[in-house]
Amino acid sequence: MAADANTTGATAPEATWKARLKQVGPGIMAAATGVGAGDLVATLVAGSRYGYTLFWAVVLGTLFKLALGEAVGRWHLASGRTMLAGWRTMGRWAVGYFGAYAVVWGFVYGATAMSASALPLNALFPVLPVAGWAIICGLLGLALVWFGRYALLEKIMTVLVGVMFVTVVGTAVMVGPNLLELGEGLVPTLPDGSVAYVLGLMGGVGGTITMAAYGYWTFAKGWRAPSWMPFMRADNAVGYITTGIFVVAMLVVGAEILLGHDLTSGDKGLLQLGDTLAADYGQWARIPFLVGFFAVAFSSVIGVWNGVSLLFADWWRTWRLPKEAPPETAADYDHKAGMNSTAYRVYLLWLTFPPMLLLFLGKPFQLTVVYGVLGALFMPFLAGTLLVLLNSKSMMPAEHRSRWLSNTMLVLCLALFVGVAFNELVGVFS
Repeated sequence: MAADANTTGATAPEATWKARLKQVGPGIMAAATGVGAGDLVATLVAGSRYGYTLFWAVVLGTLFKLALGEAVGRWHLASGRTMLAGWRTMGRWAVGYFGAYAVVWGFVYGATAMSASALPLNALFPVLPVAGWAIICGLLGLALVWFGRYALLEKIMTVLVGVMFVTVVGTAVMVGPNLLELGEGLVPTLPDGSVAYVLGLMGGVGGTITMAAYGYWTFAKGWRAPSWMPFMRADNAVGYITTGIFVVAMLVVGAEILLGHDLTSGDKGLLQLGDTLAADYGQWARIPFLVGFFAVAFSSVIGVWNGVSLLFADWWRTWRLPKEAPPETAADYDHKAGMNSTAYRVYLLWLTFPPMLLLFLGKPFQLTVVYGVLGALFMPFLAGTLLVLLNSKSMMPAEHRSRWLSNTMLVLCLALFVGVAFNELVGVFS
């Protein structure tokens, strides 16, 4: 059962597979939040240009995010500290960087998430323009997160993930994957001009700032001790394997329907696919796809509005702690207090209302440049700081410090995200 917990969560039930699956929830929240319309478009375009050739990159990206999600969850459960508490031990620069990033990222992402949710609604119900539907989506997300507790949000996200799974995977099954070519795509190859797509596929399978929110959702679930580690690992695996299947399904759709086509860039590329499905299979194929498109986009709205607001509330609390204050533990973090805090609600409003200006005015160039720089540098920041924190003898119990496999995966994640950052920065400044 989902729960808003302020207990220490010291005793976990017997970790049978049935018990683990019954506890699944935070991983679904994190993975579904991280996979947005932009990720599906990137995968669709990769499939339309290279067929199944880059399937290996999707699989590798899923493994990287599994490792990163496990690392975030293990930090919270084994150290008993939040990500902000961990960053505080590394110096005020780490906490300050996150605060600056969250403010700029939230302003631009708010408009992006609302617009992505509005596009399929506008296609289904053209009575309102995209901006009108975007405002409605933003206000609906605000209301759900403002008044809803974690248990309710988890149930809503689970329903949206179910819709995503049925519609997106159902579309892939309908168009008929070429299993032989899919298998051949497991062999790493780099066709001409594919490096940027490879980096995008590996770096975009469900993860941005929302990966750092995963531990807060585990605390909200009531997991507050190392005894919950088996449940966290099963939960994380279910979440990212599910989203990996989503991405594979979109690669199949792109390869089977749109191979060789010059797909429109941006989120509207998904609408173009909907029109293609209608032409080839009839409206009965287009409508479920658009419903799935909405589920993908709106799950990101709910997840970001809740998860990143929790991060911001904890940032504000951490930033104001006296320098001489001792390191915090799980007992010092009150999830309910965080969701009721002024900082949490202020950031919710920041995500919702100022970005609505961008729906009408477009994104100012200077803001886009700053956003691109900060955004490109966040994932290396997360992977790098986790490497330090999870190997800390003073903060991590010996039995839960990173071993060779986790350290290897985190180093590879760091290298990948540095490559993604370099690619993004080159694109921004060129």
